[in-house]
Order: sequence, then C-alpha cells, then structure tokens
Amino acid sequence: MNDILGDWKRSQYCGQLTAAEIGKEVCLMGWVQRRRDHGGLIFIDLRDREGIVQLALDPDRDPEAHKKADTVRSEFVLAVKGKVSPRPAGTVNPKMKTGEVEVEVSELRILNTAKTPPFMLDEYTEVAENLRLKYRYLDLRRPAIQNNLMLRHRVTRTVRRYLDGQGFLEIETPVLTKSTPEGARDYLVPSRVNPGTFYALPQSPQLFKQLLMVSGFDRYCQIVKCFRDEDLRADRQPEFTQIDCEMSFVDREDVIGIMQGMIAAVFKETLGIDVSLPMPRMTYAEAMARFGVDNPDLRFDLELVELSNLVKESGFKVFADVVKDGGIVKALNAKGCGSFSRKEIDDLTEFVKIYGAKGLAYVKVTEAGWQSPIAKFFNDKELEAMNRALKAEVGDLLLFVADSYRVANESLGRLRVNLGHKLGLAKKDEFRFVWITEFPLLEWDGEARRHVAVHHPFTAPLDEDVPLLDGDPGKVRAKAYDLVLNGSEIGGGSIRIHDQAVQSKMFDLLGIGAEEAREKFGFLLDALEFGAPPHGGIAFGLDRLVMILTGSDSIRDVIAFPKTQKATCLMSEAPGGVDEKQLRELSIRLAARPK
Repeated sequence: MNDILGDWKRSQYCGQLTAAEIGKEVCLMGWVQRRRDHGGLIFIDLRDREGIVQLALDPDRDPEAHKKADTVRSEFVLAVKGKVSPRPAGTVNPKMKTGEVEVEVSELRILNTAKTPPFMLDEYTEVAENLRLKYRYLDLRRPAIQNNLMLRHRVTRTVRRYLDGQGFLEIETPVLTKSTPEGARDYLVPSRVNPGTFYALPQSPQLFKQLLMVSGFDRYCQIVKCFRDEDLRADRQPEFTQIDCEMSFVDREDVIGIMQGMIAAVFKETLGIDVSLPMPRMTYAEAMARFGVDNPDLRFDLELVELSNLVKESGFKVFADVVKDGGIVKALNAKGCGSFSRKEIDDLTEFVKIYGAKGLAYVKVTEAGWQSPIAKFFNDKELEAMNRALKAEVGDLLLFVADSYRVANESLGRLRVNLGHKLGLAKKDEFRFVWITEFPLLEWDGEARRHVAVHHPFTAPLDEDVPLLDGDPGKVRAKAYDLVLNGSEIGGGSIRIHDQAVQSKMFDLLGIGAEEAREKFGFLLDALEFGAPPHGGIAFGLDRLVMILTGSDSIRDVIAFPKTQKATCLMSEAPGGVDEKQLRELSIRLAARPK
C-alpha cells in the first residue's frame, strides 16, 4: 500500500470541504459514488465516511488524469490531488455540505478497481434486507448506515464521559461463565480441558457486578456484550450490547437521578435535544390500568378504560360472564375512527387474537346513537355510563375486549400501539420518557406451577411488602424500575437483595431448593455473608436506544454485523459446521448433522 500511495498523504475527508477551503490544494481519498461525462469534462462524486465532494477533470488541465478518469467506474478506490474551487453559477447544491465547491483535479491515482456492486450504494435505493446482509461490507458504505454507526459511537463516548464524571470505574467481567437458571436460554461453550462441561456466554453481568459491589468498588460500569438464545424480532439480537451500571450505598432515587442525567446528556450531545428533568414516573399498576402494558408509548392518548363494574349486570352475557368468572372488560376510544370499514375492523380483530383475545367488540358512535351488533343488549343507563367513561362523541369507534386480566390488557394495549402508528400519532422525532416503578416481584407460571421472577431473582422487595413474602408473595412489589421511551423499554434495573437470608428466601419462593441454590449460586450466597453493602443498578439496551435515536425501523440498522431473525449471519454463513477432529477434542458427538 505504501508503494501505491508513495508520498501522498490525505489532507482531509471529502465531506469536510466547504467554501472556506476555496483556493486550497488538497489530497483526497475515497470511493467513486458516480461518474458523469459532460462532453469531455468528467465529473466524479468521491465519497468517504464524512460525505461526498465533486471532482472536476478537464482534459486541458491534466490529460493523464482525465484519461484515467475515463476508465473509472462506481466503487473504484481513488486518490486525487487538486485545488478547491467554487462551483460554477447555477450548479451549487444547497443540500450538500460540500455543495458550494468542487475540486479541480491535477493528479489522479486508481488505488483499486471494483466489480459492479449488487445494489446502488446511495441512501435512496430500496434494497432487500437479505441482500444487504449478504453484502454487509458494501451496505456499510451507504451513508445512512454509516451515520447510524457514527451516532452510536457518539452515544458510547458520551456515556463513558458522563459516568467517569460521576465516579464510575469501567471494569470488564467474564465472557465465559456458568449457566444459571431463570431468564432466556444460554449459549453454551464446551470446555476442551474439562470434558463434558460447558461455559455459558453471559445473558448479563448481573452476578459479577453485584460481587464488585461486595468487593468495595462502589460504582461500576461497562459497555458489554450479552448473549441470549431466544426468538428474535425487529428489536432483538442473539448478541446485543448493554450499558451496564451498579452502585453501592444507594436507593432507587439515587439510581434514577444519576441515570436520567446520563440519558439527558446523550440526547444533548447526539441530537442537540434538551430533555426535561426529572422524567415523569408511573407505577406499574397505573401503567397497566391506563395503557394495558408496562412500556406505554406516551406520544399519543388512546387510553384504556375498564368497564367491568358498568357491564357486570348487563344483558350482554359475553361481558357479564367474563366479569363473573374473574376477568375484566376494557375498552378504548379510537377518536374519529367511526369511518373504519368492516374490513379494517376485521383486521383489528385478527390483530388482538395474536395476543390471545377471543374477539373484539366494536361500536360506531353516530348521531342516532350506538351502531353495533351489541348495542341492543344494554339499557339507556348503561349506554350513558359507558359513553361518559369513554368520552364518546359522534364519529368515534369504541373497541372492547373481555377476557382475563392479562389477555384483556395485553391485547388491547398492543392494539392501542397498532392504532397509534396506523393513525400517524407516533412521531419519530418526538421523544417521551417515563419511569415505571413498583413492579410485581413475582408472577405465577401456571404451566410450571410455581412463581417466577418478573425481573430476576436478585431484585429486592419493597420494605413494606416484605411481610407478604410468607403469606401472599404474589402481592409483593419490587424495588424495580424501567425507563421507557416511546413505548420501548430502553433500561431496566432494581435495588438488589444484599441480605443472604432474604436471597435464600427468594430462591425458595422460586422453587429453587437449597441444594440447587448452593450449586448454581453458592458463590453469591457466600459473598453476601461477608458484608455486602446495599446496592442497585441498571442496564440500558444500547442497540435499542440508538435505534430510537436514529429513527431506524430495525435494530439491525444500528449494528455493524447483525444476525437475521433466524440468528444467522448471511455474510459469513455463521453458524456453521465443524470437523470431526474438533468435535472429538471437545468430547462431543452430534445427534443431528447440520443441513
């Protein structure tokens, strides 16, 4: 490469040239975005990570450079020398940072040729995602993706600066660790030197960061890779990155105060947006009552209303029987949507069925009253009460779900979000934060016939709810808190259990016996007996946060080399098979061969 470049040294990036550099001699290097021949005068758009600049090659100025330019094609790698000049009158491009200037090329070197790429590398071309991921190294040349990753860099830089200023120490935790119960499936790594045993890739550094608090480091942080072998969707990946923090001698208010300051710093540094502090709060119970989910999108209204008490004695047996059997009836008012067609309403019905609802009742509010198959089952008093509760007006569409507490809330809560996007109420350039607090500590798993932790087994219960652990554990609230942004949970944390007896009690409630607890978590239980301080922390999903900051529709657009929804890499073809020798070294015999 030194022979190719010789004594040529790049003076600056292409996208950095402005009118202030007019008259300056520059040396630029980059890729050819496009080439245009205007009857002898050749123009080349040269691109690097900072942007594009126009090159002008005149055969009268340098015949040799012009001759080379005539052979140039898209994605050739060039180095050029020349003088920055103002663009001719009428050719200024105000949409480009470099739109006032061009470079009059005096020397040109072709550093490498390129095959014709399988798709155009500009920000306007729509390309199938599978093709983009197969040629990811080309996709990463596209300005939109490069801008996403550069913003991601600015986020991590801001986070590190902020946390350093708050006294945090960045400490690395192990990547090869021990498999523990609870949470998603682990990715397992066989041990060659200990045949028949396995490491697990960490789902989070949870236990190690708690041990660092026992060790007296007081404030820990890490931008860390985590791994979960779970079903994927647009905002999940098998390997993802967390901004992970833990603090000693703190309560919930300390953690929330420091962390919301960090998020505000990120928004200020990356988008120039001032986030109002303190961020609003909402208990889990309030979030479920108003929005049906614990990650409410506050950019629009469409709040849910429970009508159980108003319909429990009604003549509509579908509603009355659900309430009688312990379920609930909830509804939302889709303002101004009374014009929806039957097909659109049927589509909404199919949508709620995804979340377990048996159906969706609807009412169109007209000048003549309720237009609906269910209207005849209610008396005037019940109709008036429901209209008042839902603030119904002519032109509205009322949507009802009657089911168990979980199904009614989730199906109608997800339908609310679906409608918000369908109606254009959720704007990408609007950011609404809310802290959700006082989550349940436990929830009942009917299939496993035991309680499971809502967050994780190391979350402390609210002090006033500790007496309920013995008699009514399902009512115990946790010292847990999530930060929700535009309907996405971007961070979750809690105050941890620092008392060994309480931690053992928690394992017992989760059906983890003393022997299993000792086998899986013995080192933590031992550590808690050596003076563990009160401590708590939080982890933010870096990928998800950057996805929202950039307005991307997929988390894959903010990760350099992401996996598909089947957890594969189309570019490198991972995961792949290994040869028999490697398997024998690991003492592994396959029950199934890879396809």
